[in-house]
Amino acid sequence: MSYAQDNTPKYSNEFLSLGVGAKAFAMGGAQSAIVSDVSASYWNPAGLLQVESNQQLMLMHAVYFDGIANYDFGAMAFSLPDSSRLAFSLIRFSIDDIPDTRYLFDANGAINYDNISFFAASDYAGWISYAKRLERLGGVDLGANIKVIHRLVGSFSQAWGFGLDLGAQKKIRRWGLGLTARDVFGTFNAWSHNPEEFRDVFQQTGNDVPVNSIEITLPTWVLGVSRVFPLTSAFDLLVTADFRTTFDGKRNALFRTNLVSVEPVVGMEVAYKQQFLLRLGTGQFQQVEQLDGSLNWNTMFGGGLGVRLSDFTLDYALTDFSINEVGLYTHVFSVKIDFHEKAN
Repeated sequence: MSYAQDNTPKYSNEFLSLGVGAKAFAMGGAQSAIVSDVSASYWNPAGLLQVESNQQLMLMHAVYFDGIANYDFGAMAFSLPDSSRLAFSLIRFSIDDIPDTRYLFDANGAINYDNISFFAASDYAGWISYAKRLERLGGVDLGANIKVIHRLVGSFSQAWGFGLDLGAQKKIRRWGLGLTARDVFGTFNAWSHNPEEFRDVFQQTGNDVPVNSIEITLPTWVLGVSRVFPLTSAFDLLVTADFRTTFDGKRNALFRTNLVSVEPVVGMEVAYKQQFLLRLGTGQFQQVEQLDGSLNWNTMFGGGLGVRLSDFTLDYALTDFSINEVGLYTHVFSVKIDFHEKAN
């Protein structure tokens, strides 16, 4: 399989690569084979069929880079009469209150701080997910996302994009298999700019005035595998791994060629009666250049806890978002609420 790479950015719509849910962050993002709640709308839409309640709501909040950026996720899943599942999801990643200093100097060349205004750079993604089990294929769960992307940079630029994700899951005793195809046909963002907002400043500083353009996000395939190990009558150990394959050329990944790159992520969860959970994960193995010019392999680590109380679940993760030796750690919280239909 090959994809056209000419004039295609290697990193596009990167806010959609961050992940959702504190559980997933704590496990390094290894979710394709195990995801079983409404966050499956992001990780693998086929996993929506593992939701046991009639409806399920998830909300997540994280703050990046010491409060500079806010990252929020919300999703709701619904059961349908034919035992299939439907979900609606929304992501917002935003850097707010960015100073606009274009008019810091007035007509006389003096600094006037009253001329500073503020704007936000915000990325939004909303999508509809559907999942259904196909008994004719041996009980394989299949799912799909149709997503819409909207990106705003103040009044300067905006983009609209559309894409499609596909997913499959299969449980075989204590084993789990998952396959997710993100941006399966490529996700297209159409950028439009308002050159009157910055033409004069860009020309004075020697920058090119941007023109309207199409940005393409190439597909990513994720193969996941998991295994549950019963430890005692009360404790279980879940081990899972995802192998993310990109088709946009050589990346700084553990396995890479001139055509594809493969990034493994590994996670584990120790559960006590499925009510109290301890999680660890690692991924994003990358080579980092040191001060002496040598290259060292670094990775990102995550960890967290989960507590389930009846129909309410609280998850927490402490995650490293930097591959440097001194990382930038972020606290991630998510809550999940299950709703059941009352018996007549």
